Amino acid sequence: MAAMAPRSDPSADRPGLLDQRLARISARDKAADGQFWYSVATTGVYCRPSCPSRTANHANVRIHDSVAGARAAGFRPCRRCDPDGPSVAEKHAQHVARACRIIADSEEEPGLEDLAAAVGLSPSHLHRLFKAHTGLTPKAYAAARGAGKVRESLVADSSVTEAIYTAGFASSGRFYANSTAILGMTPQRYRAGGASEDIRFAIGQSSLGAILVASSAKGVAAILLGDDPEALARDLQDRFPKARLIGADRDYEDLVARVVGLVETPGLGVELPLDVRGTAFQQRVWQALRAIPSGSTATYAEIAGAIGAPKSVRAVAGACAANNIAVAIPCHRVVRSDGSLSGYAWGVARKRELLDRESVAAD
Repeated sequence: MAAMAPRSDPSADRPGLLDQRLARISARDKAADGQFWYSVATTGVYCRPSCPSRTANHANVRIHDSVAGARAAGFRPCRRCDPDGPSVAEKHAQHVARACRIIADSEEEPGLEDLAAAVGLSPSHLHRLFKAHTGLTPKAYAAARGAGKVRESLVADSSVTEAIYTAGFASSGRFYANSTAILGMTPQRYRAGGASEDIRFAIGQSSLGAILVASSAKGVAAILLGDDPEALARDLQDRFPKARLIGADRDYEDLVARVVGLVETPGLGVELPLDVRGTAFQQRVWQALRAIPSGSTATYAEIAGAIGAPKSVRAVAGACAANNIAVAIPCHRVVRSDGSLSGYAWGVARKRELLDRESVAAD
């Protein structure tokens, strides 16, 4: 087959797009896989952009918007990168999704070696992939799943002992040793809806309006934004209906000042002890949100992909809406697929302002 000048399918003929695609091929950009394919006249094969083969002379390269287009032009699939099959990223996501299903279906927490063998990877490779996709290690994910099952069983009026074993804990002693970290309180108090739990809170002012900060013994359990301080206090009461709310003292106001600083100066990197309460799925989403750098955004679909649940876009949006801890768990950094701003529990105007501040701070 004779050499030819680099060409593309008609949709790629926009100025600059061909050069961009050639650059992504040279960089073996895995993110470009599935967006386009390229063929090489001298070898007669077509590849995905991330193909590890030696970089072809651009004069011999042709860009295709589909596998069908490459085949119609007379090229055959490359054996190295298998352009007709799933991409490396898709294979990784499939491995993680399978590991998640195994953990969810197991009566007891599977060990890393057994889990890796079941999905056909080495333990270290699975550990690395799992954390990259979900933000959690397999062990932490299994613990979160178990915590979610305990919460569901306790709310469903199961006895504490039944809830512990239903969740897959091998012994009640093992569960009780970590119950406060898992539930934020003892199982009995959680089942009672947090009755007698002390929640300290204080309300301050920021340039975005009133700000309420509330903490349990474990850490910050709520950061709420609004226009009316009294409405924020009622909101807190609705979120913790059986807890004992205690107006905080001057020492606590120092924490409020730190949170206000986080609002006023995004990207400041204020580390706050958090008491994050939610289902296993919600906690995976919130962990992924905290991994979004200040000054950046991610779409709901990207978050769903990052936690290994690409079809759970709506559930991701629901988890964002259920977030009690504004700014510190940055659900304001999640946008629609077209980049537009969607709903925000504390108002779209505040979401836009937070993003604008982070963008300026990142420049």
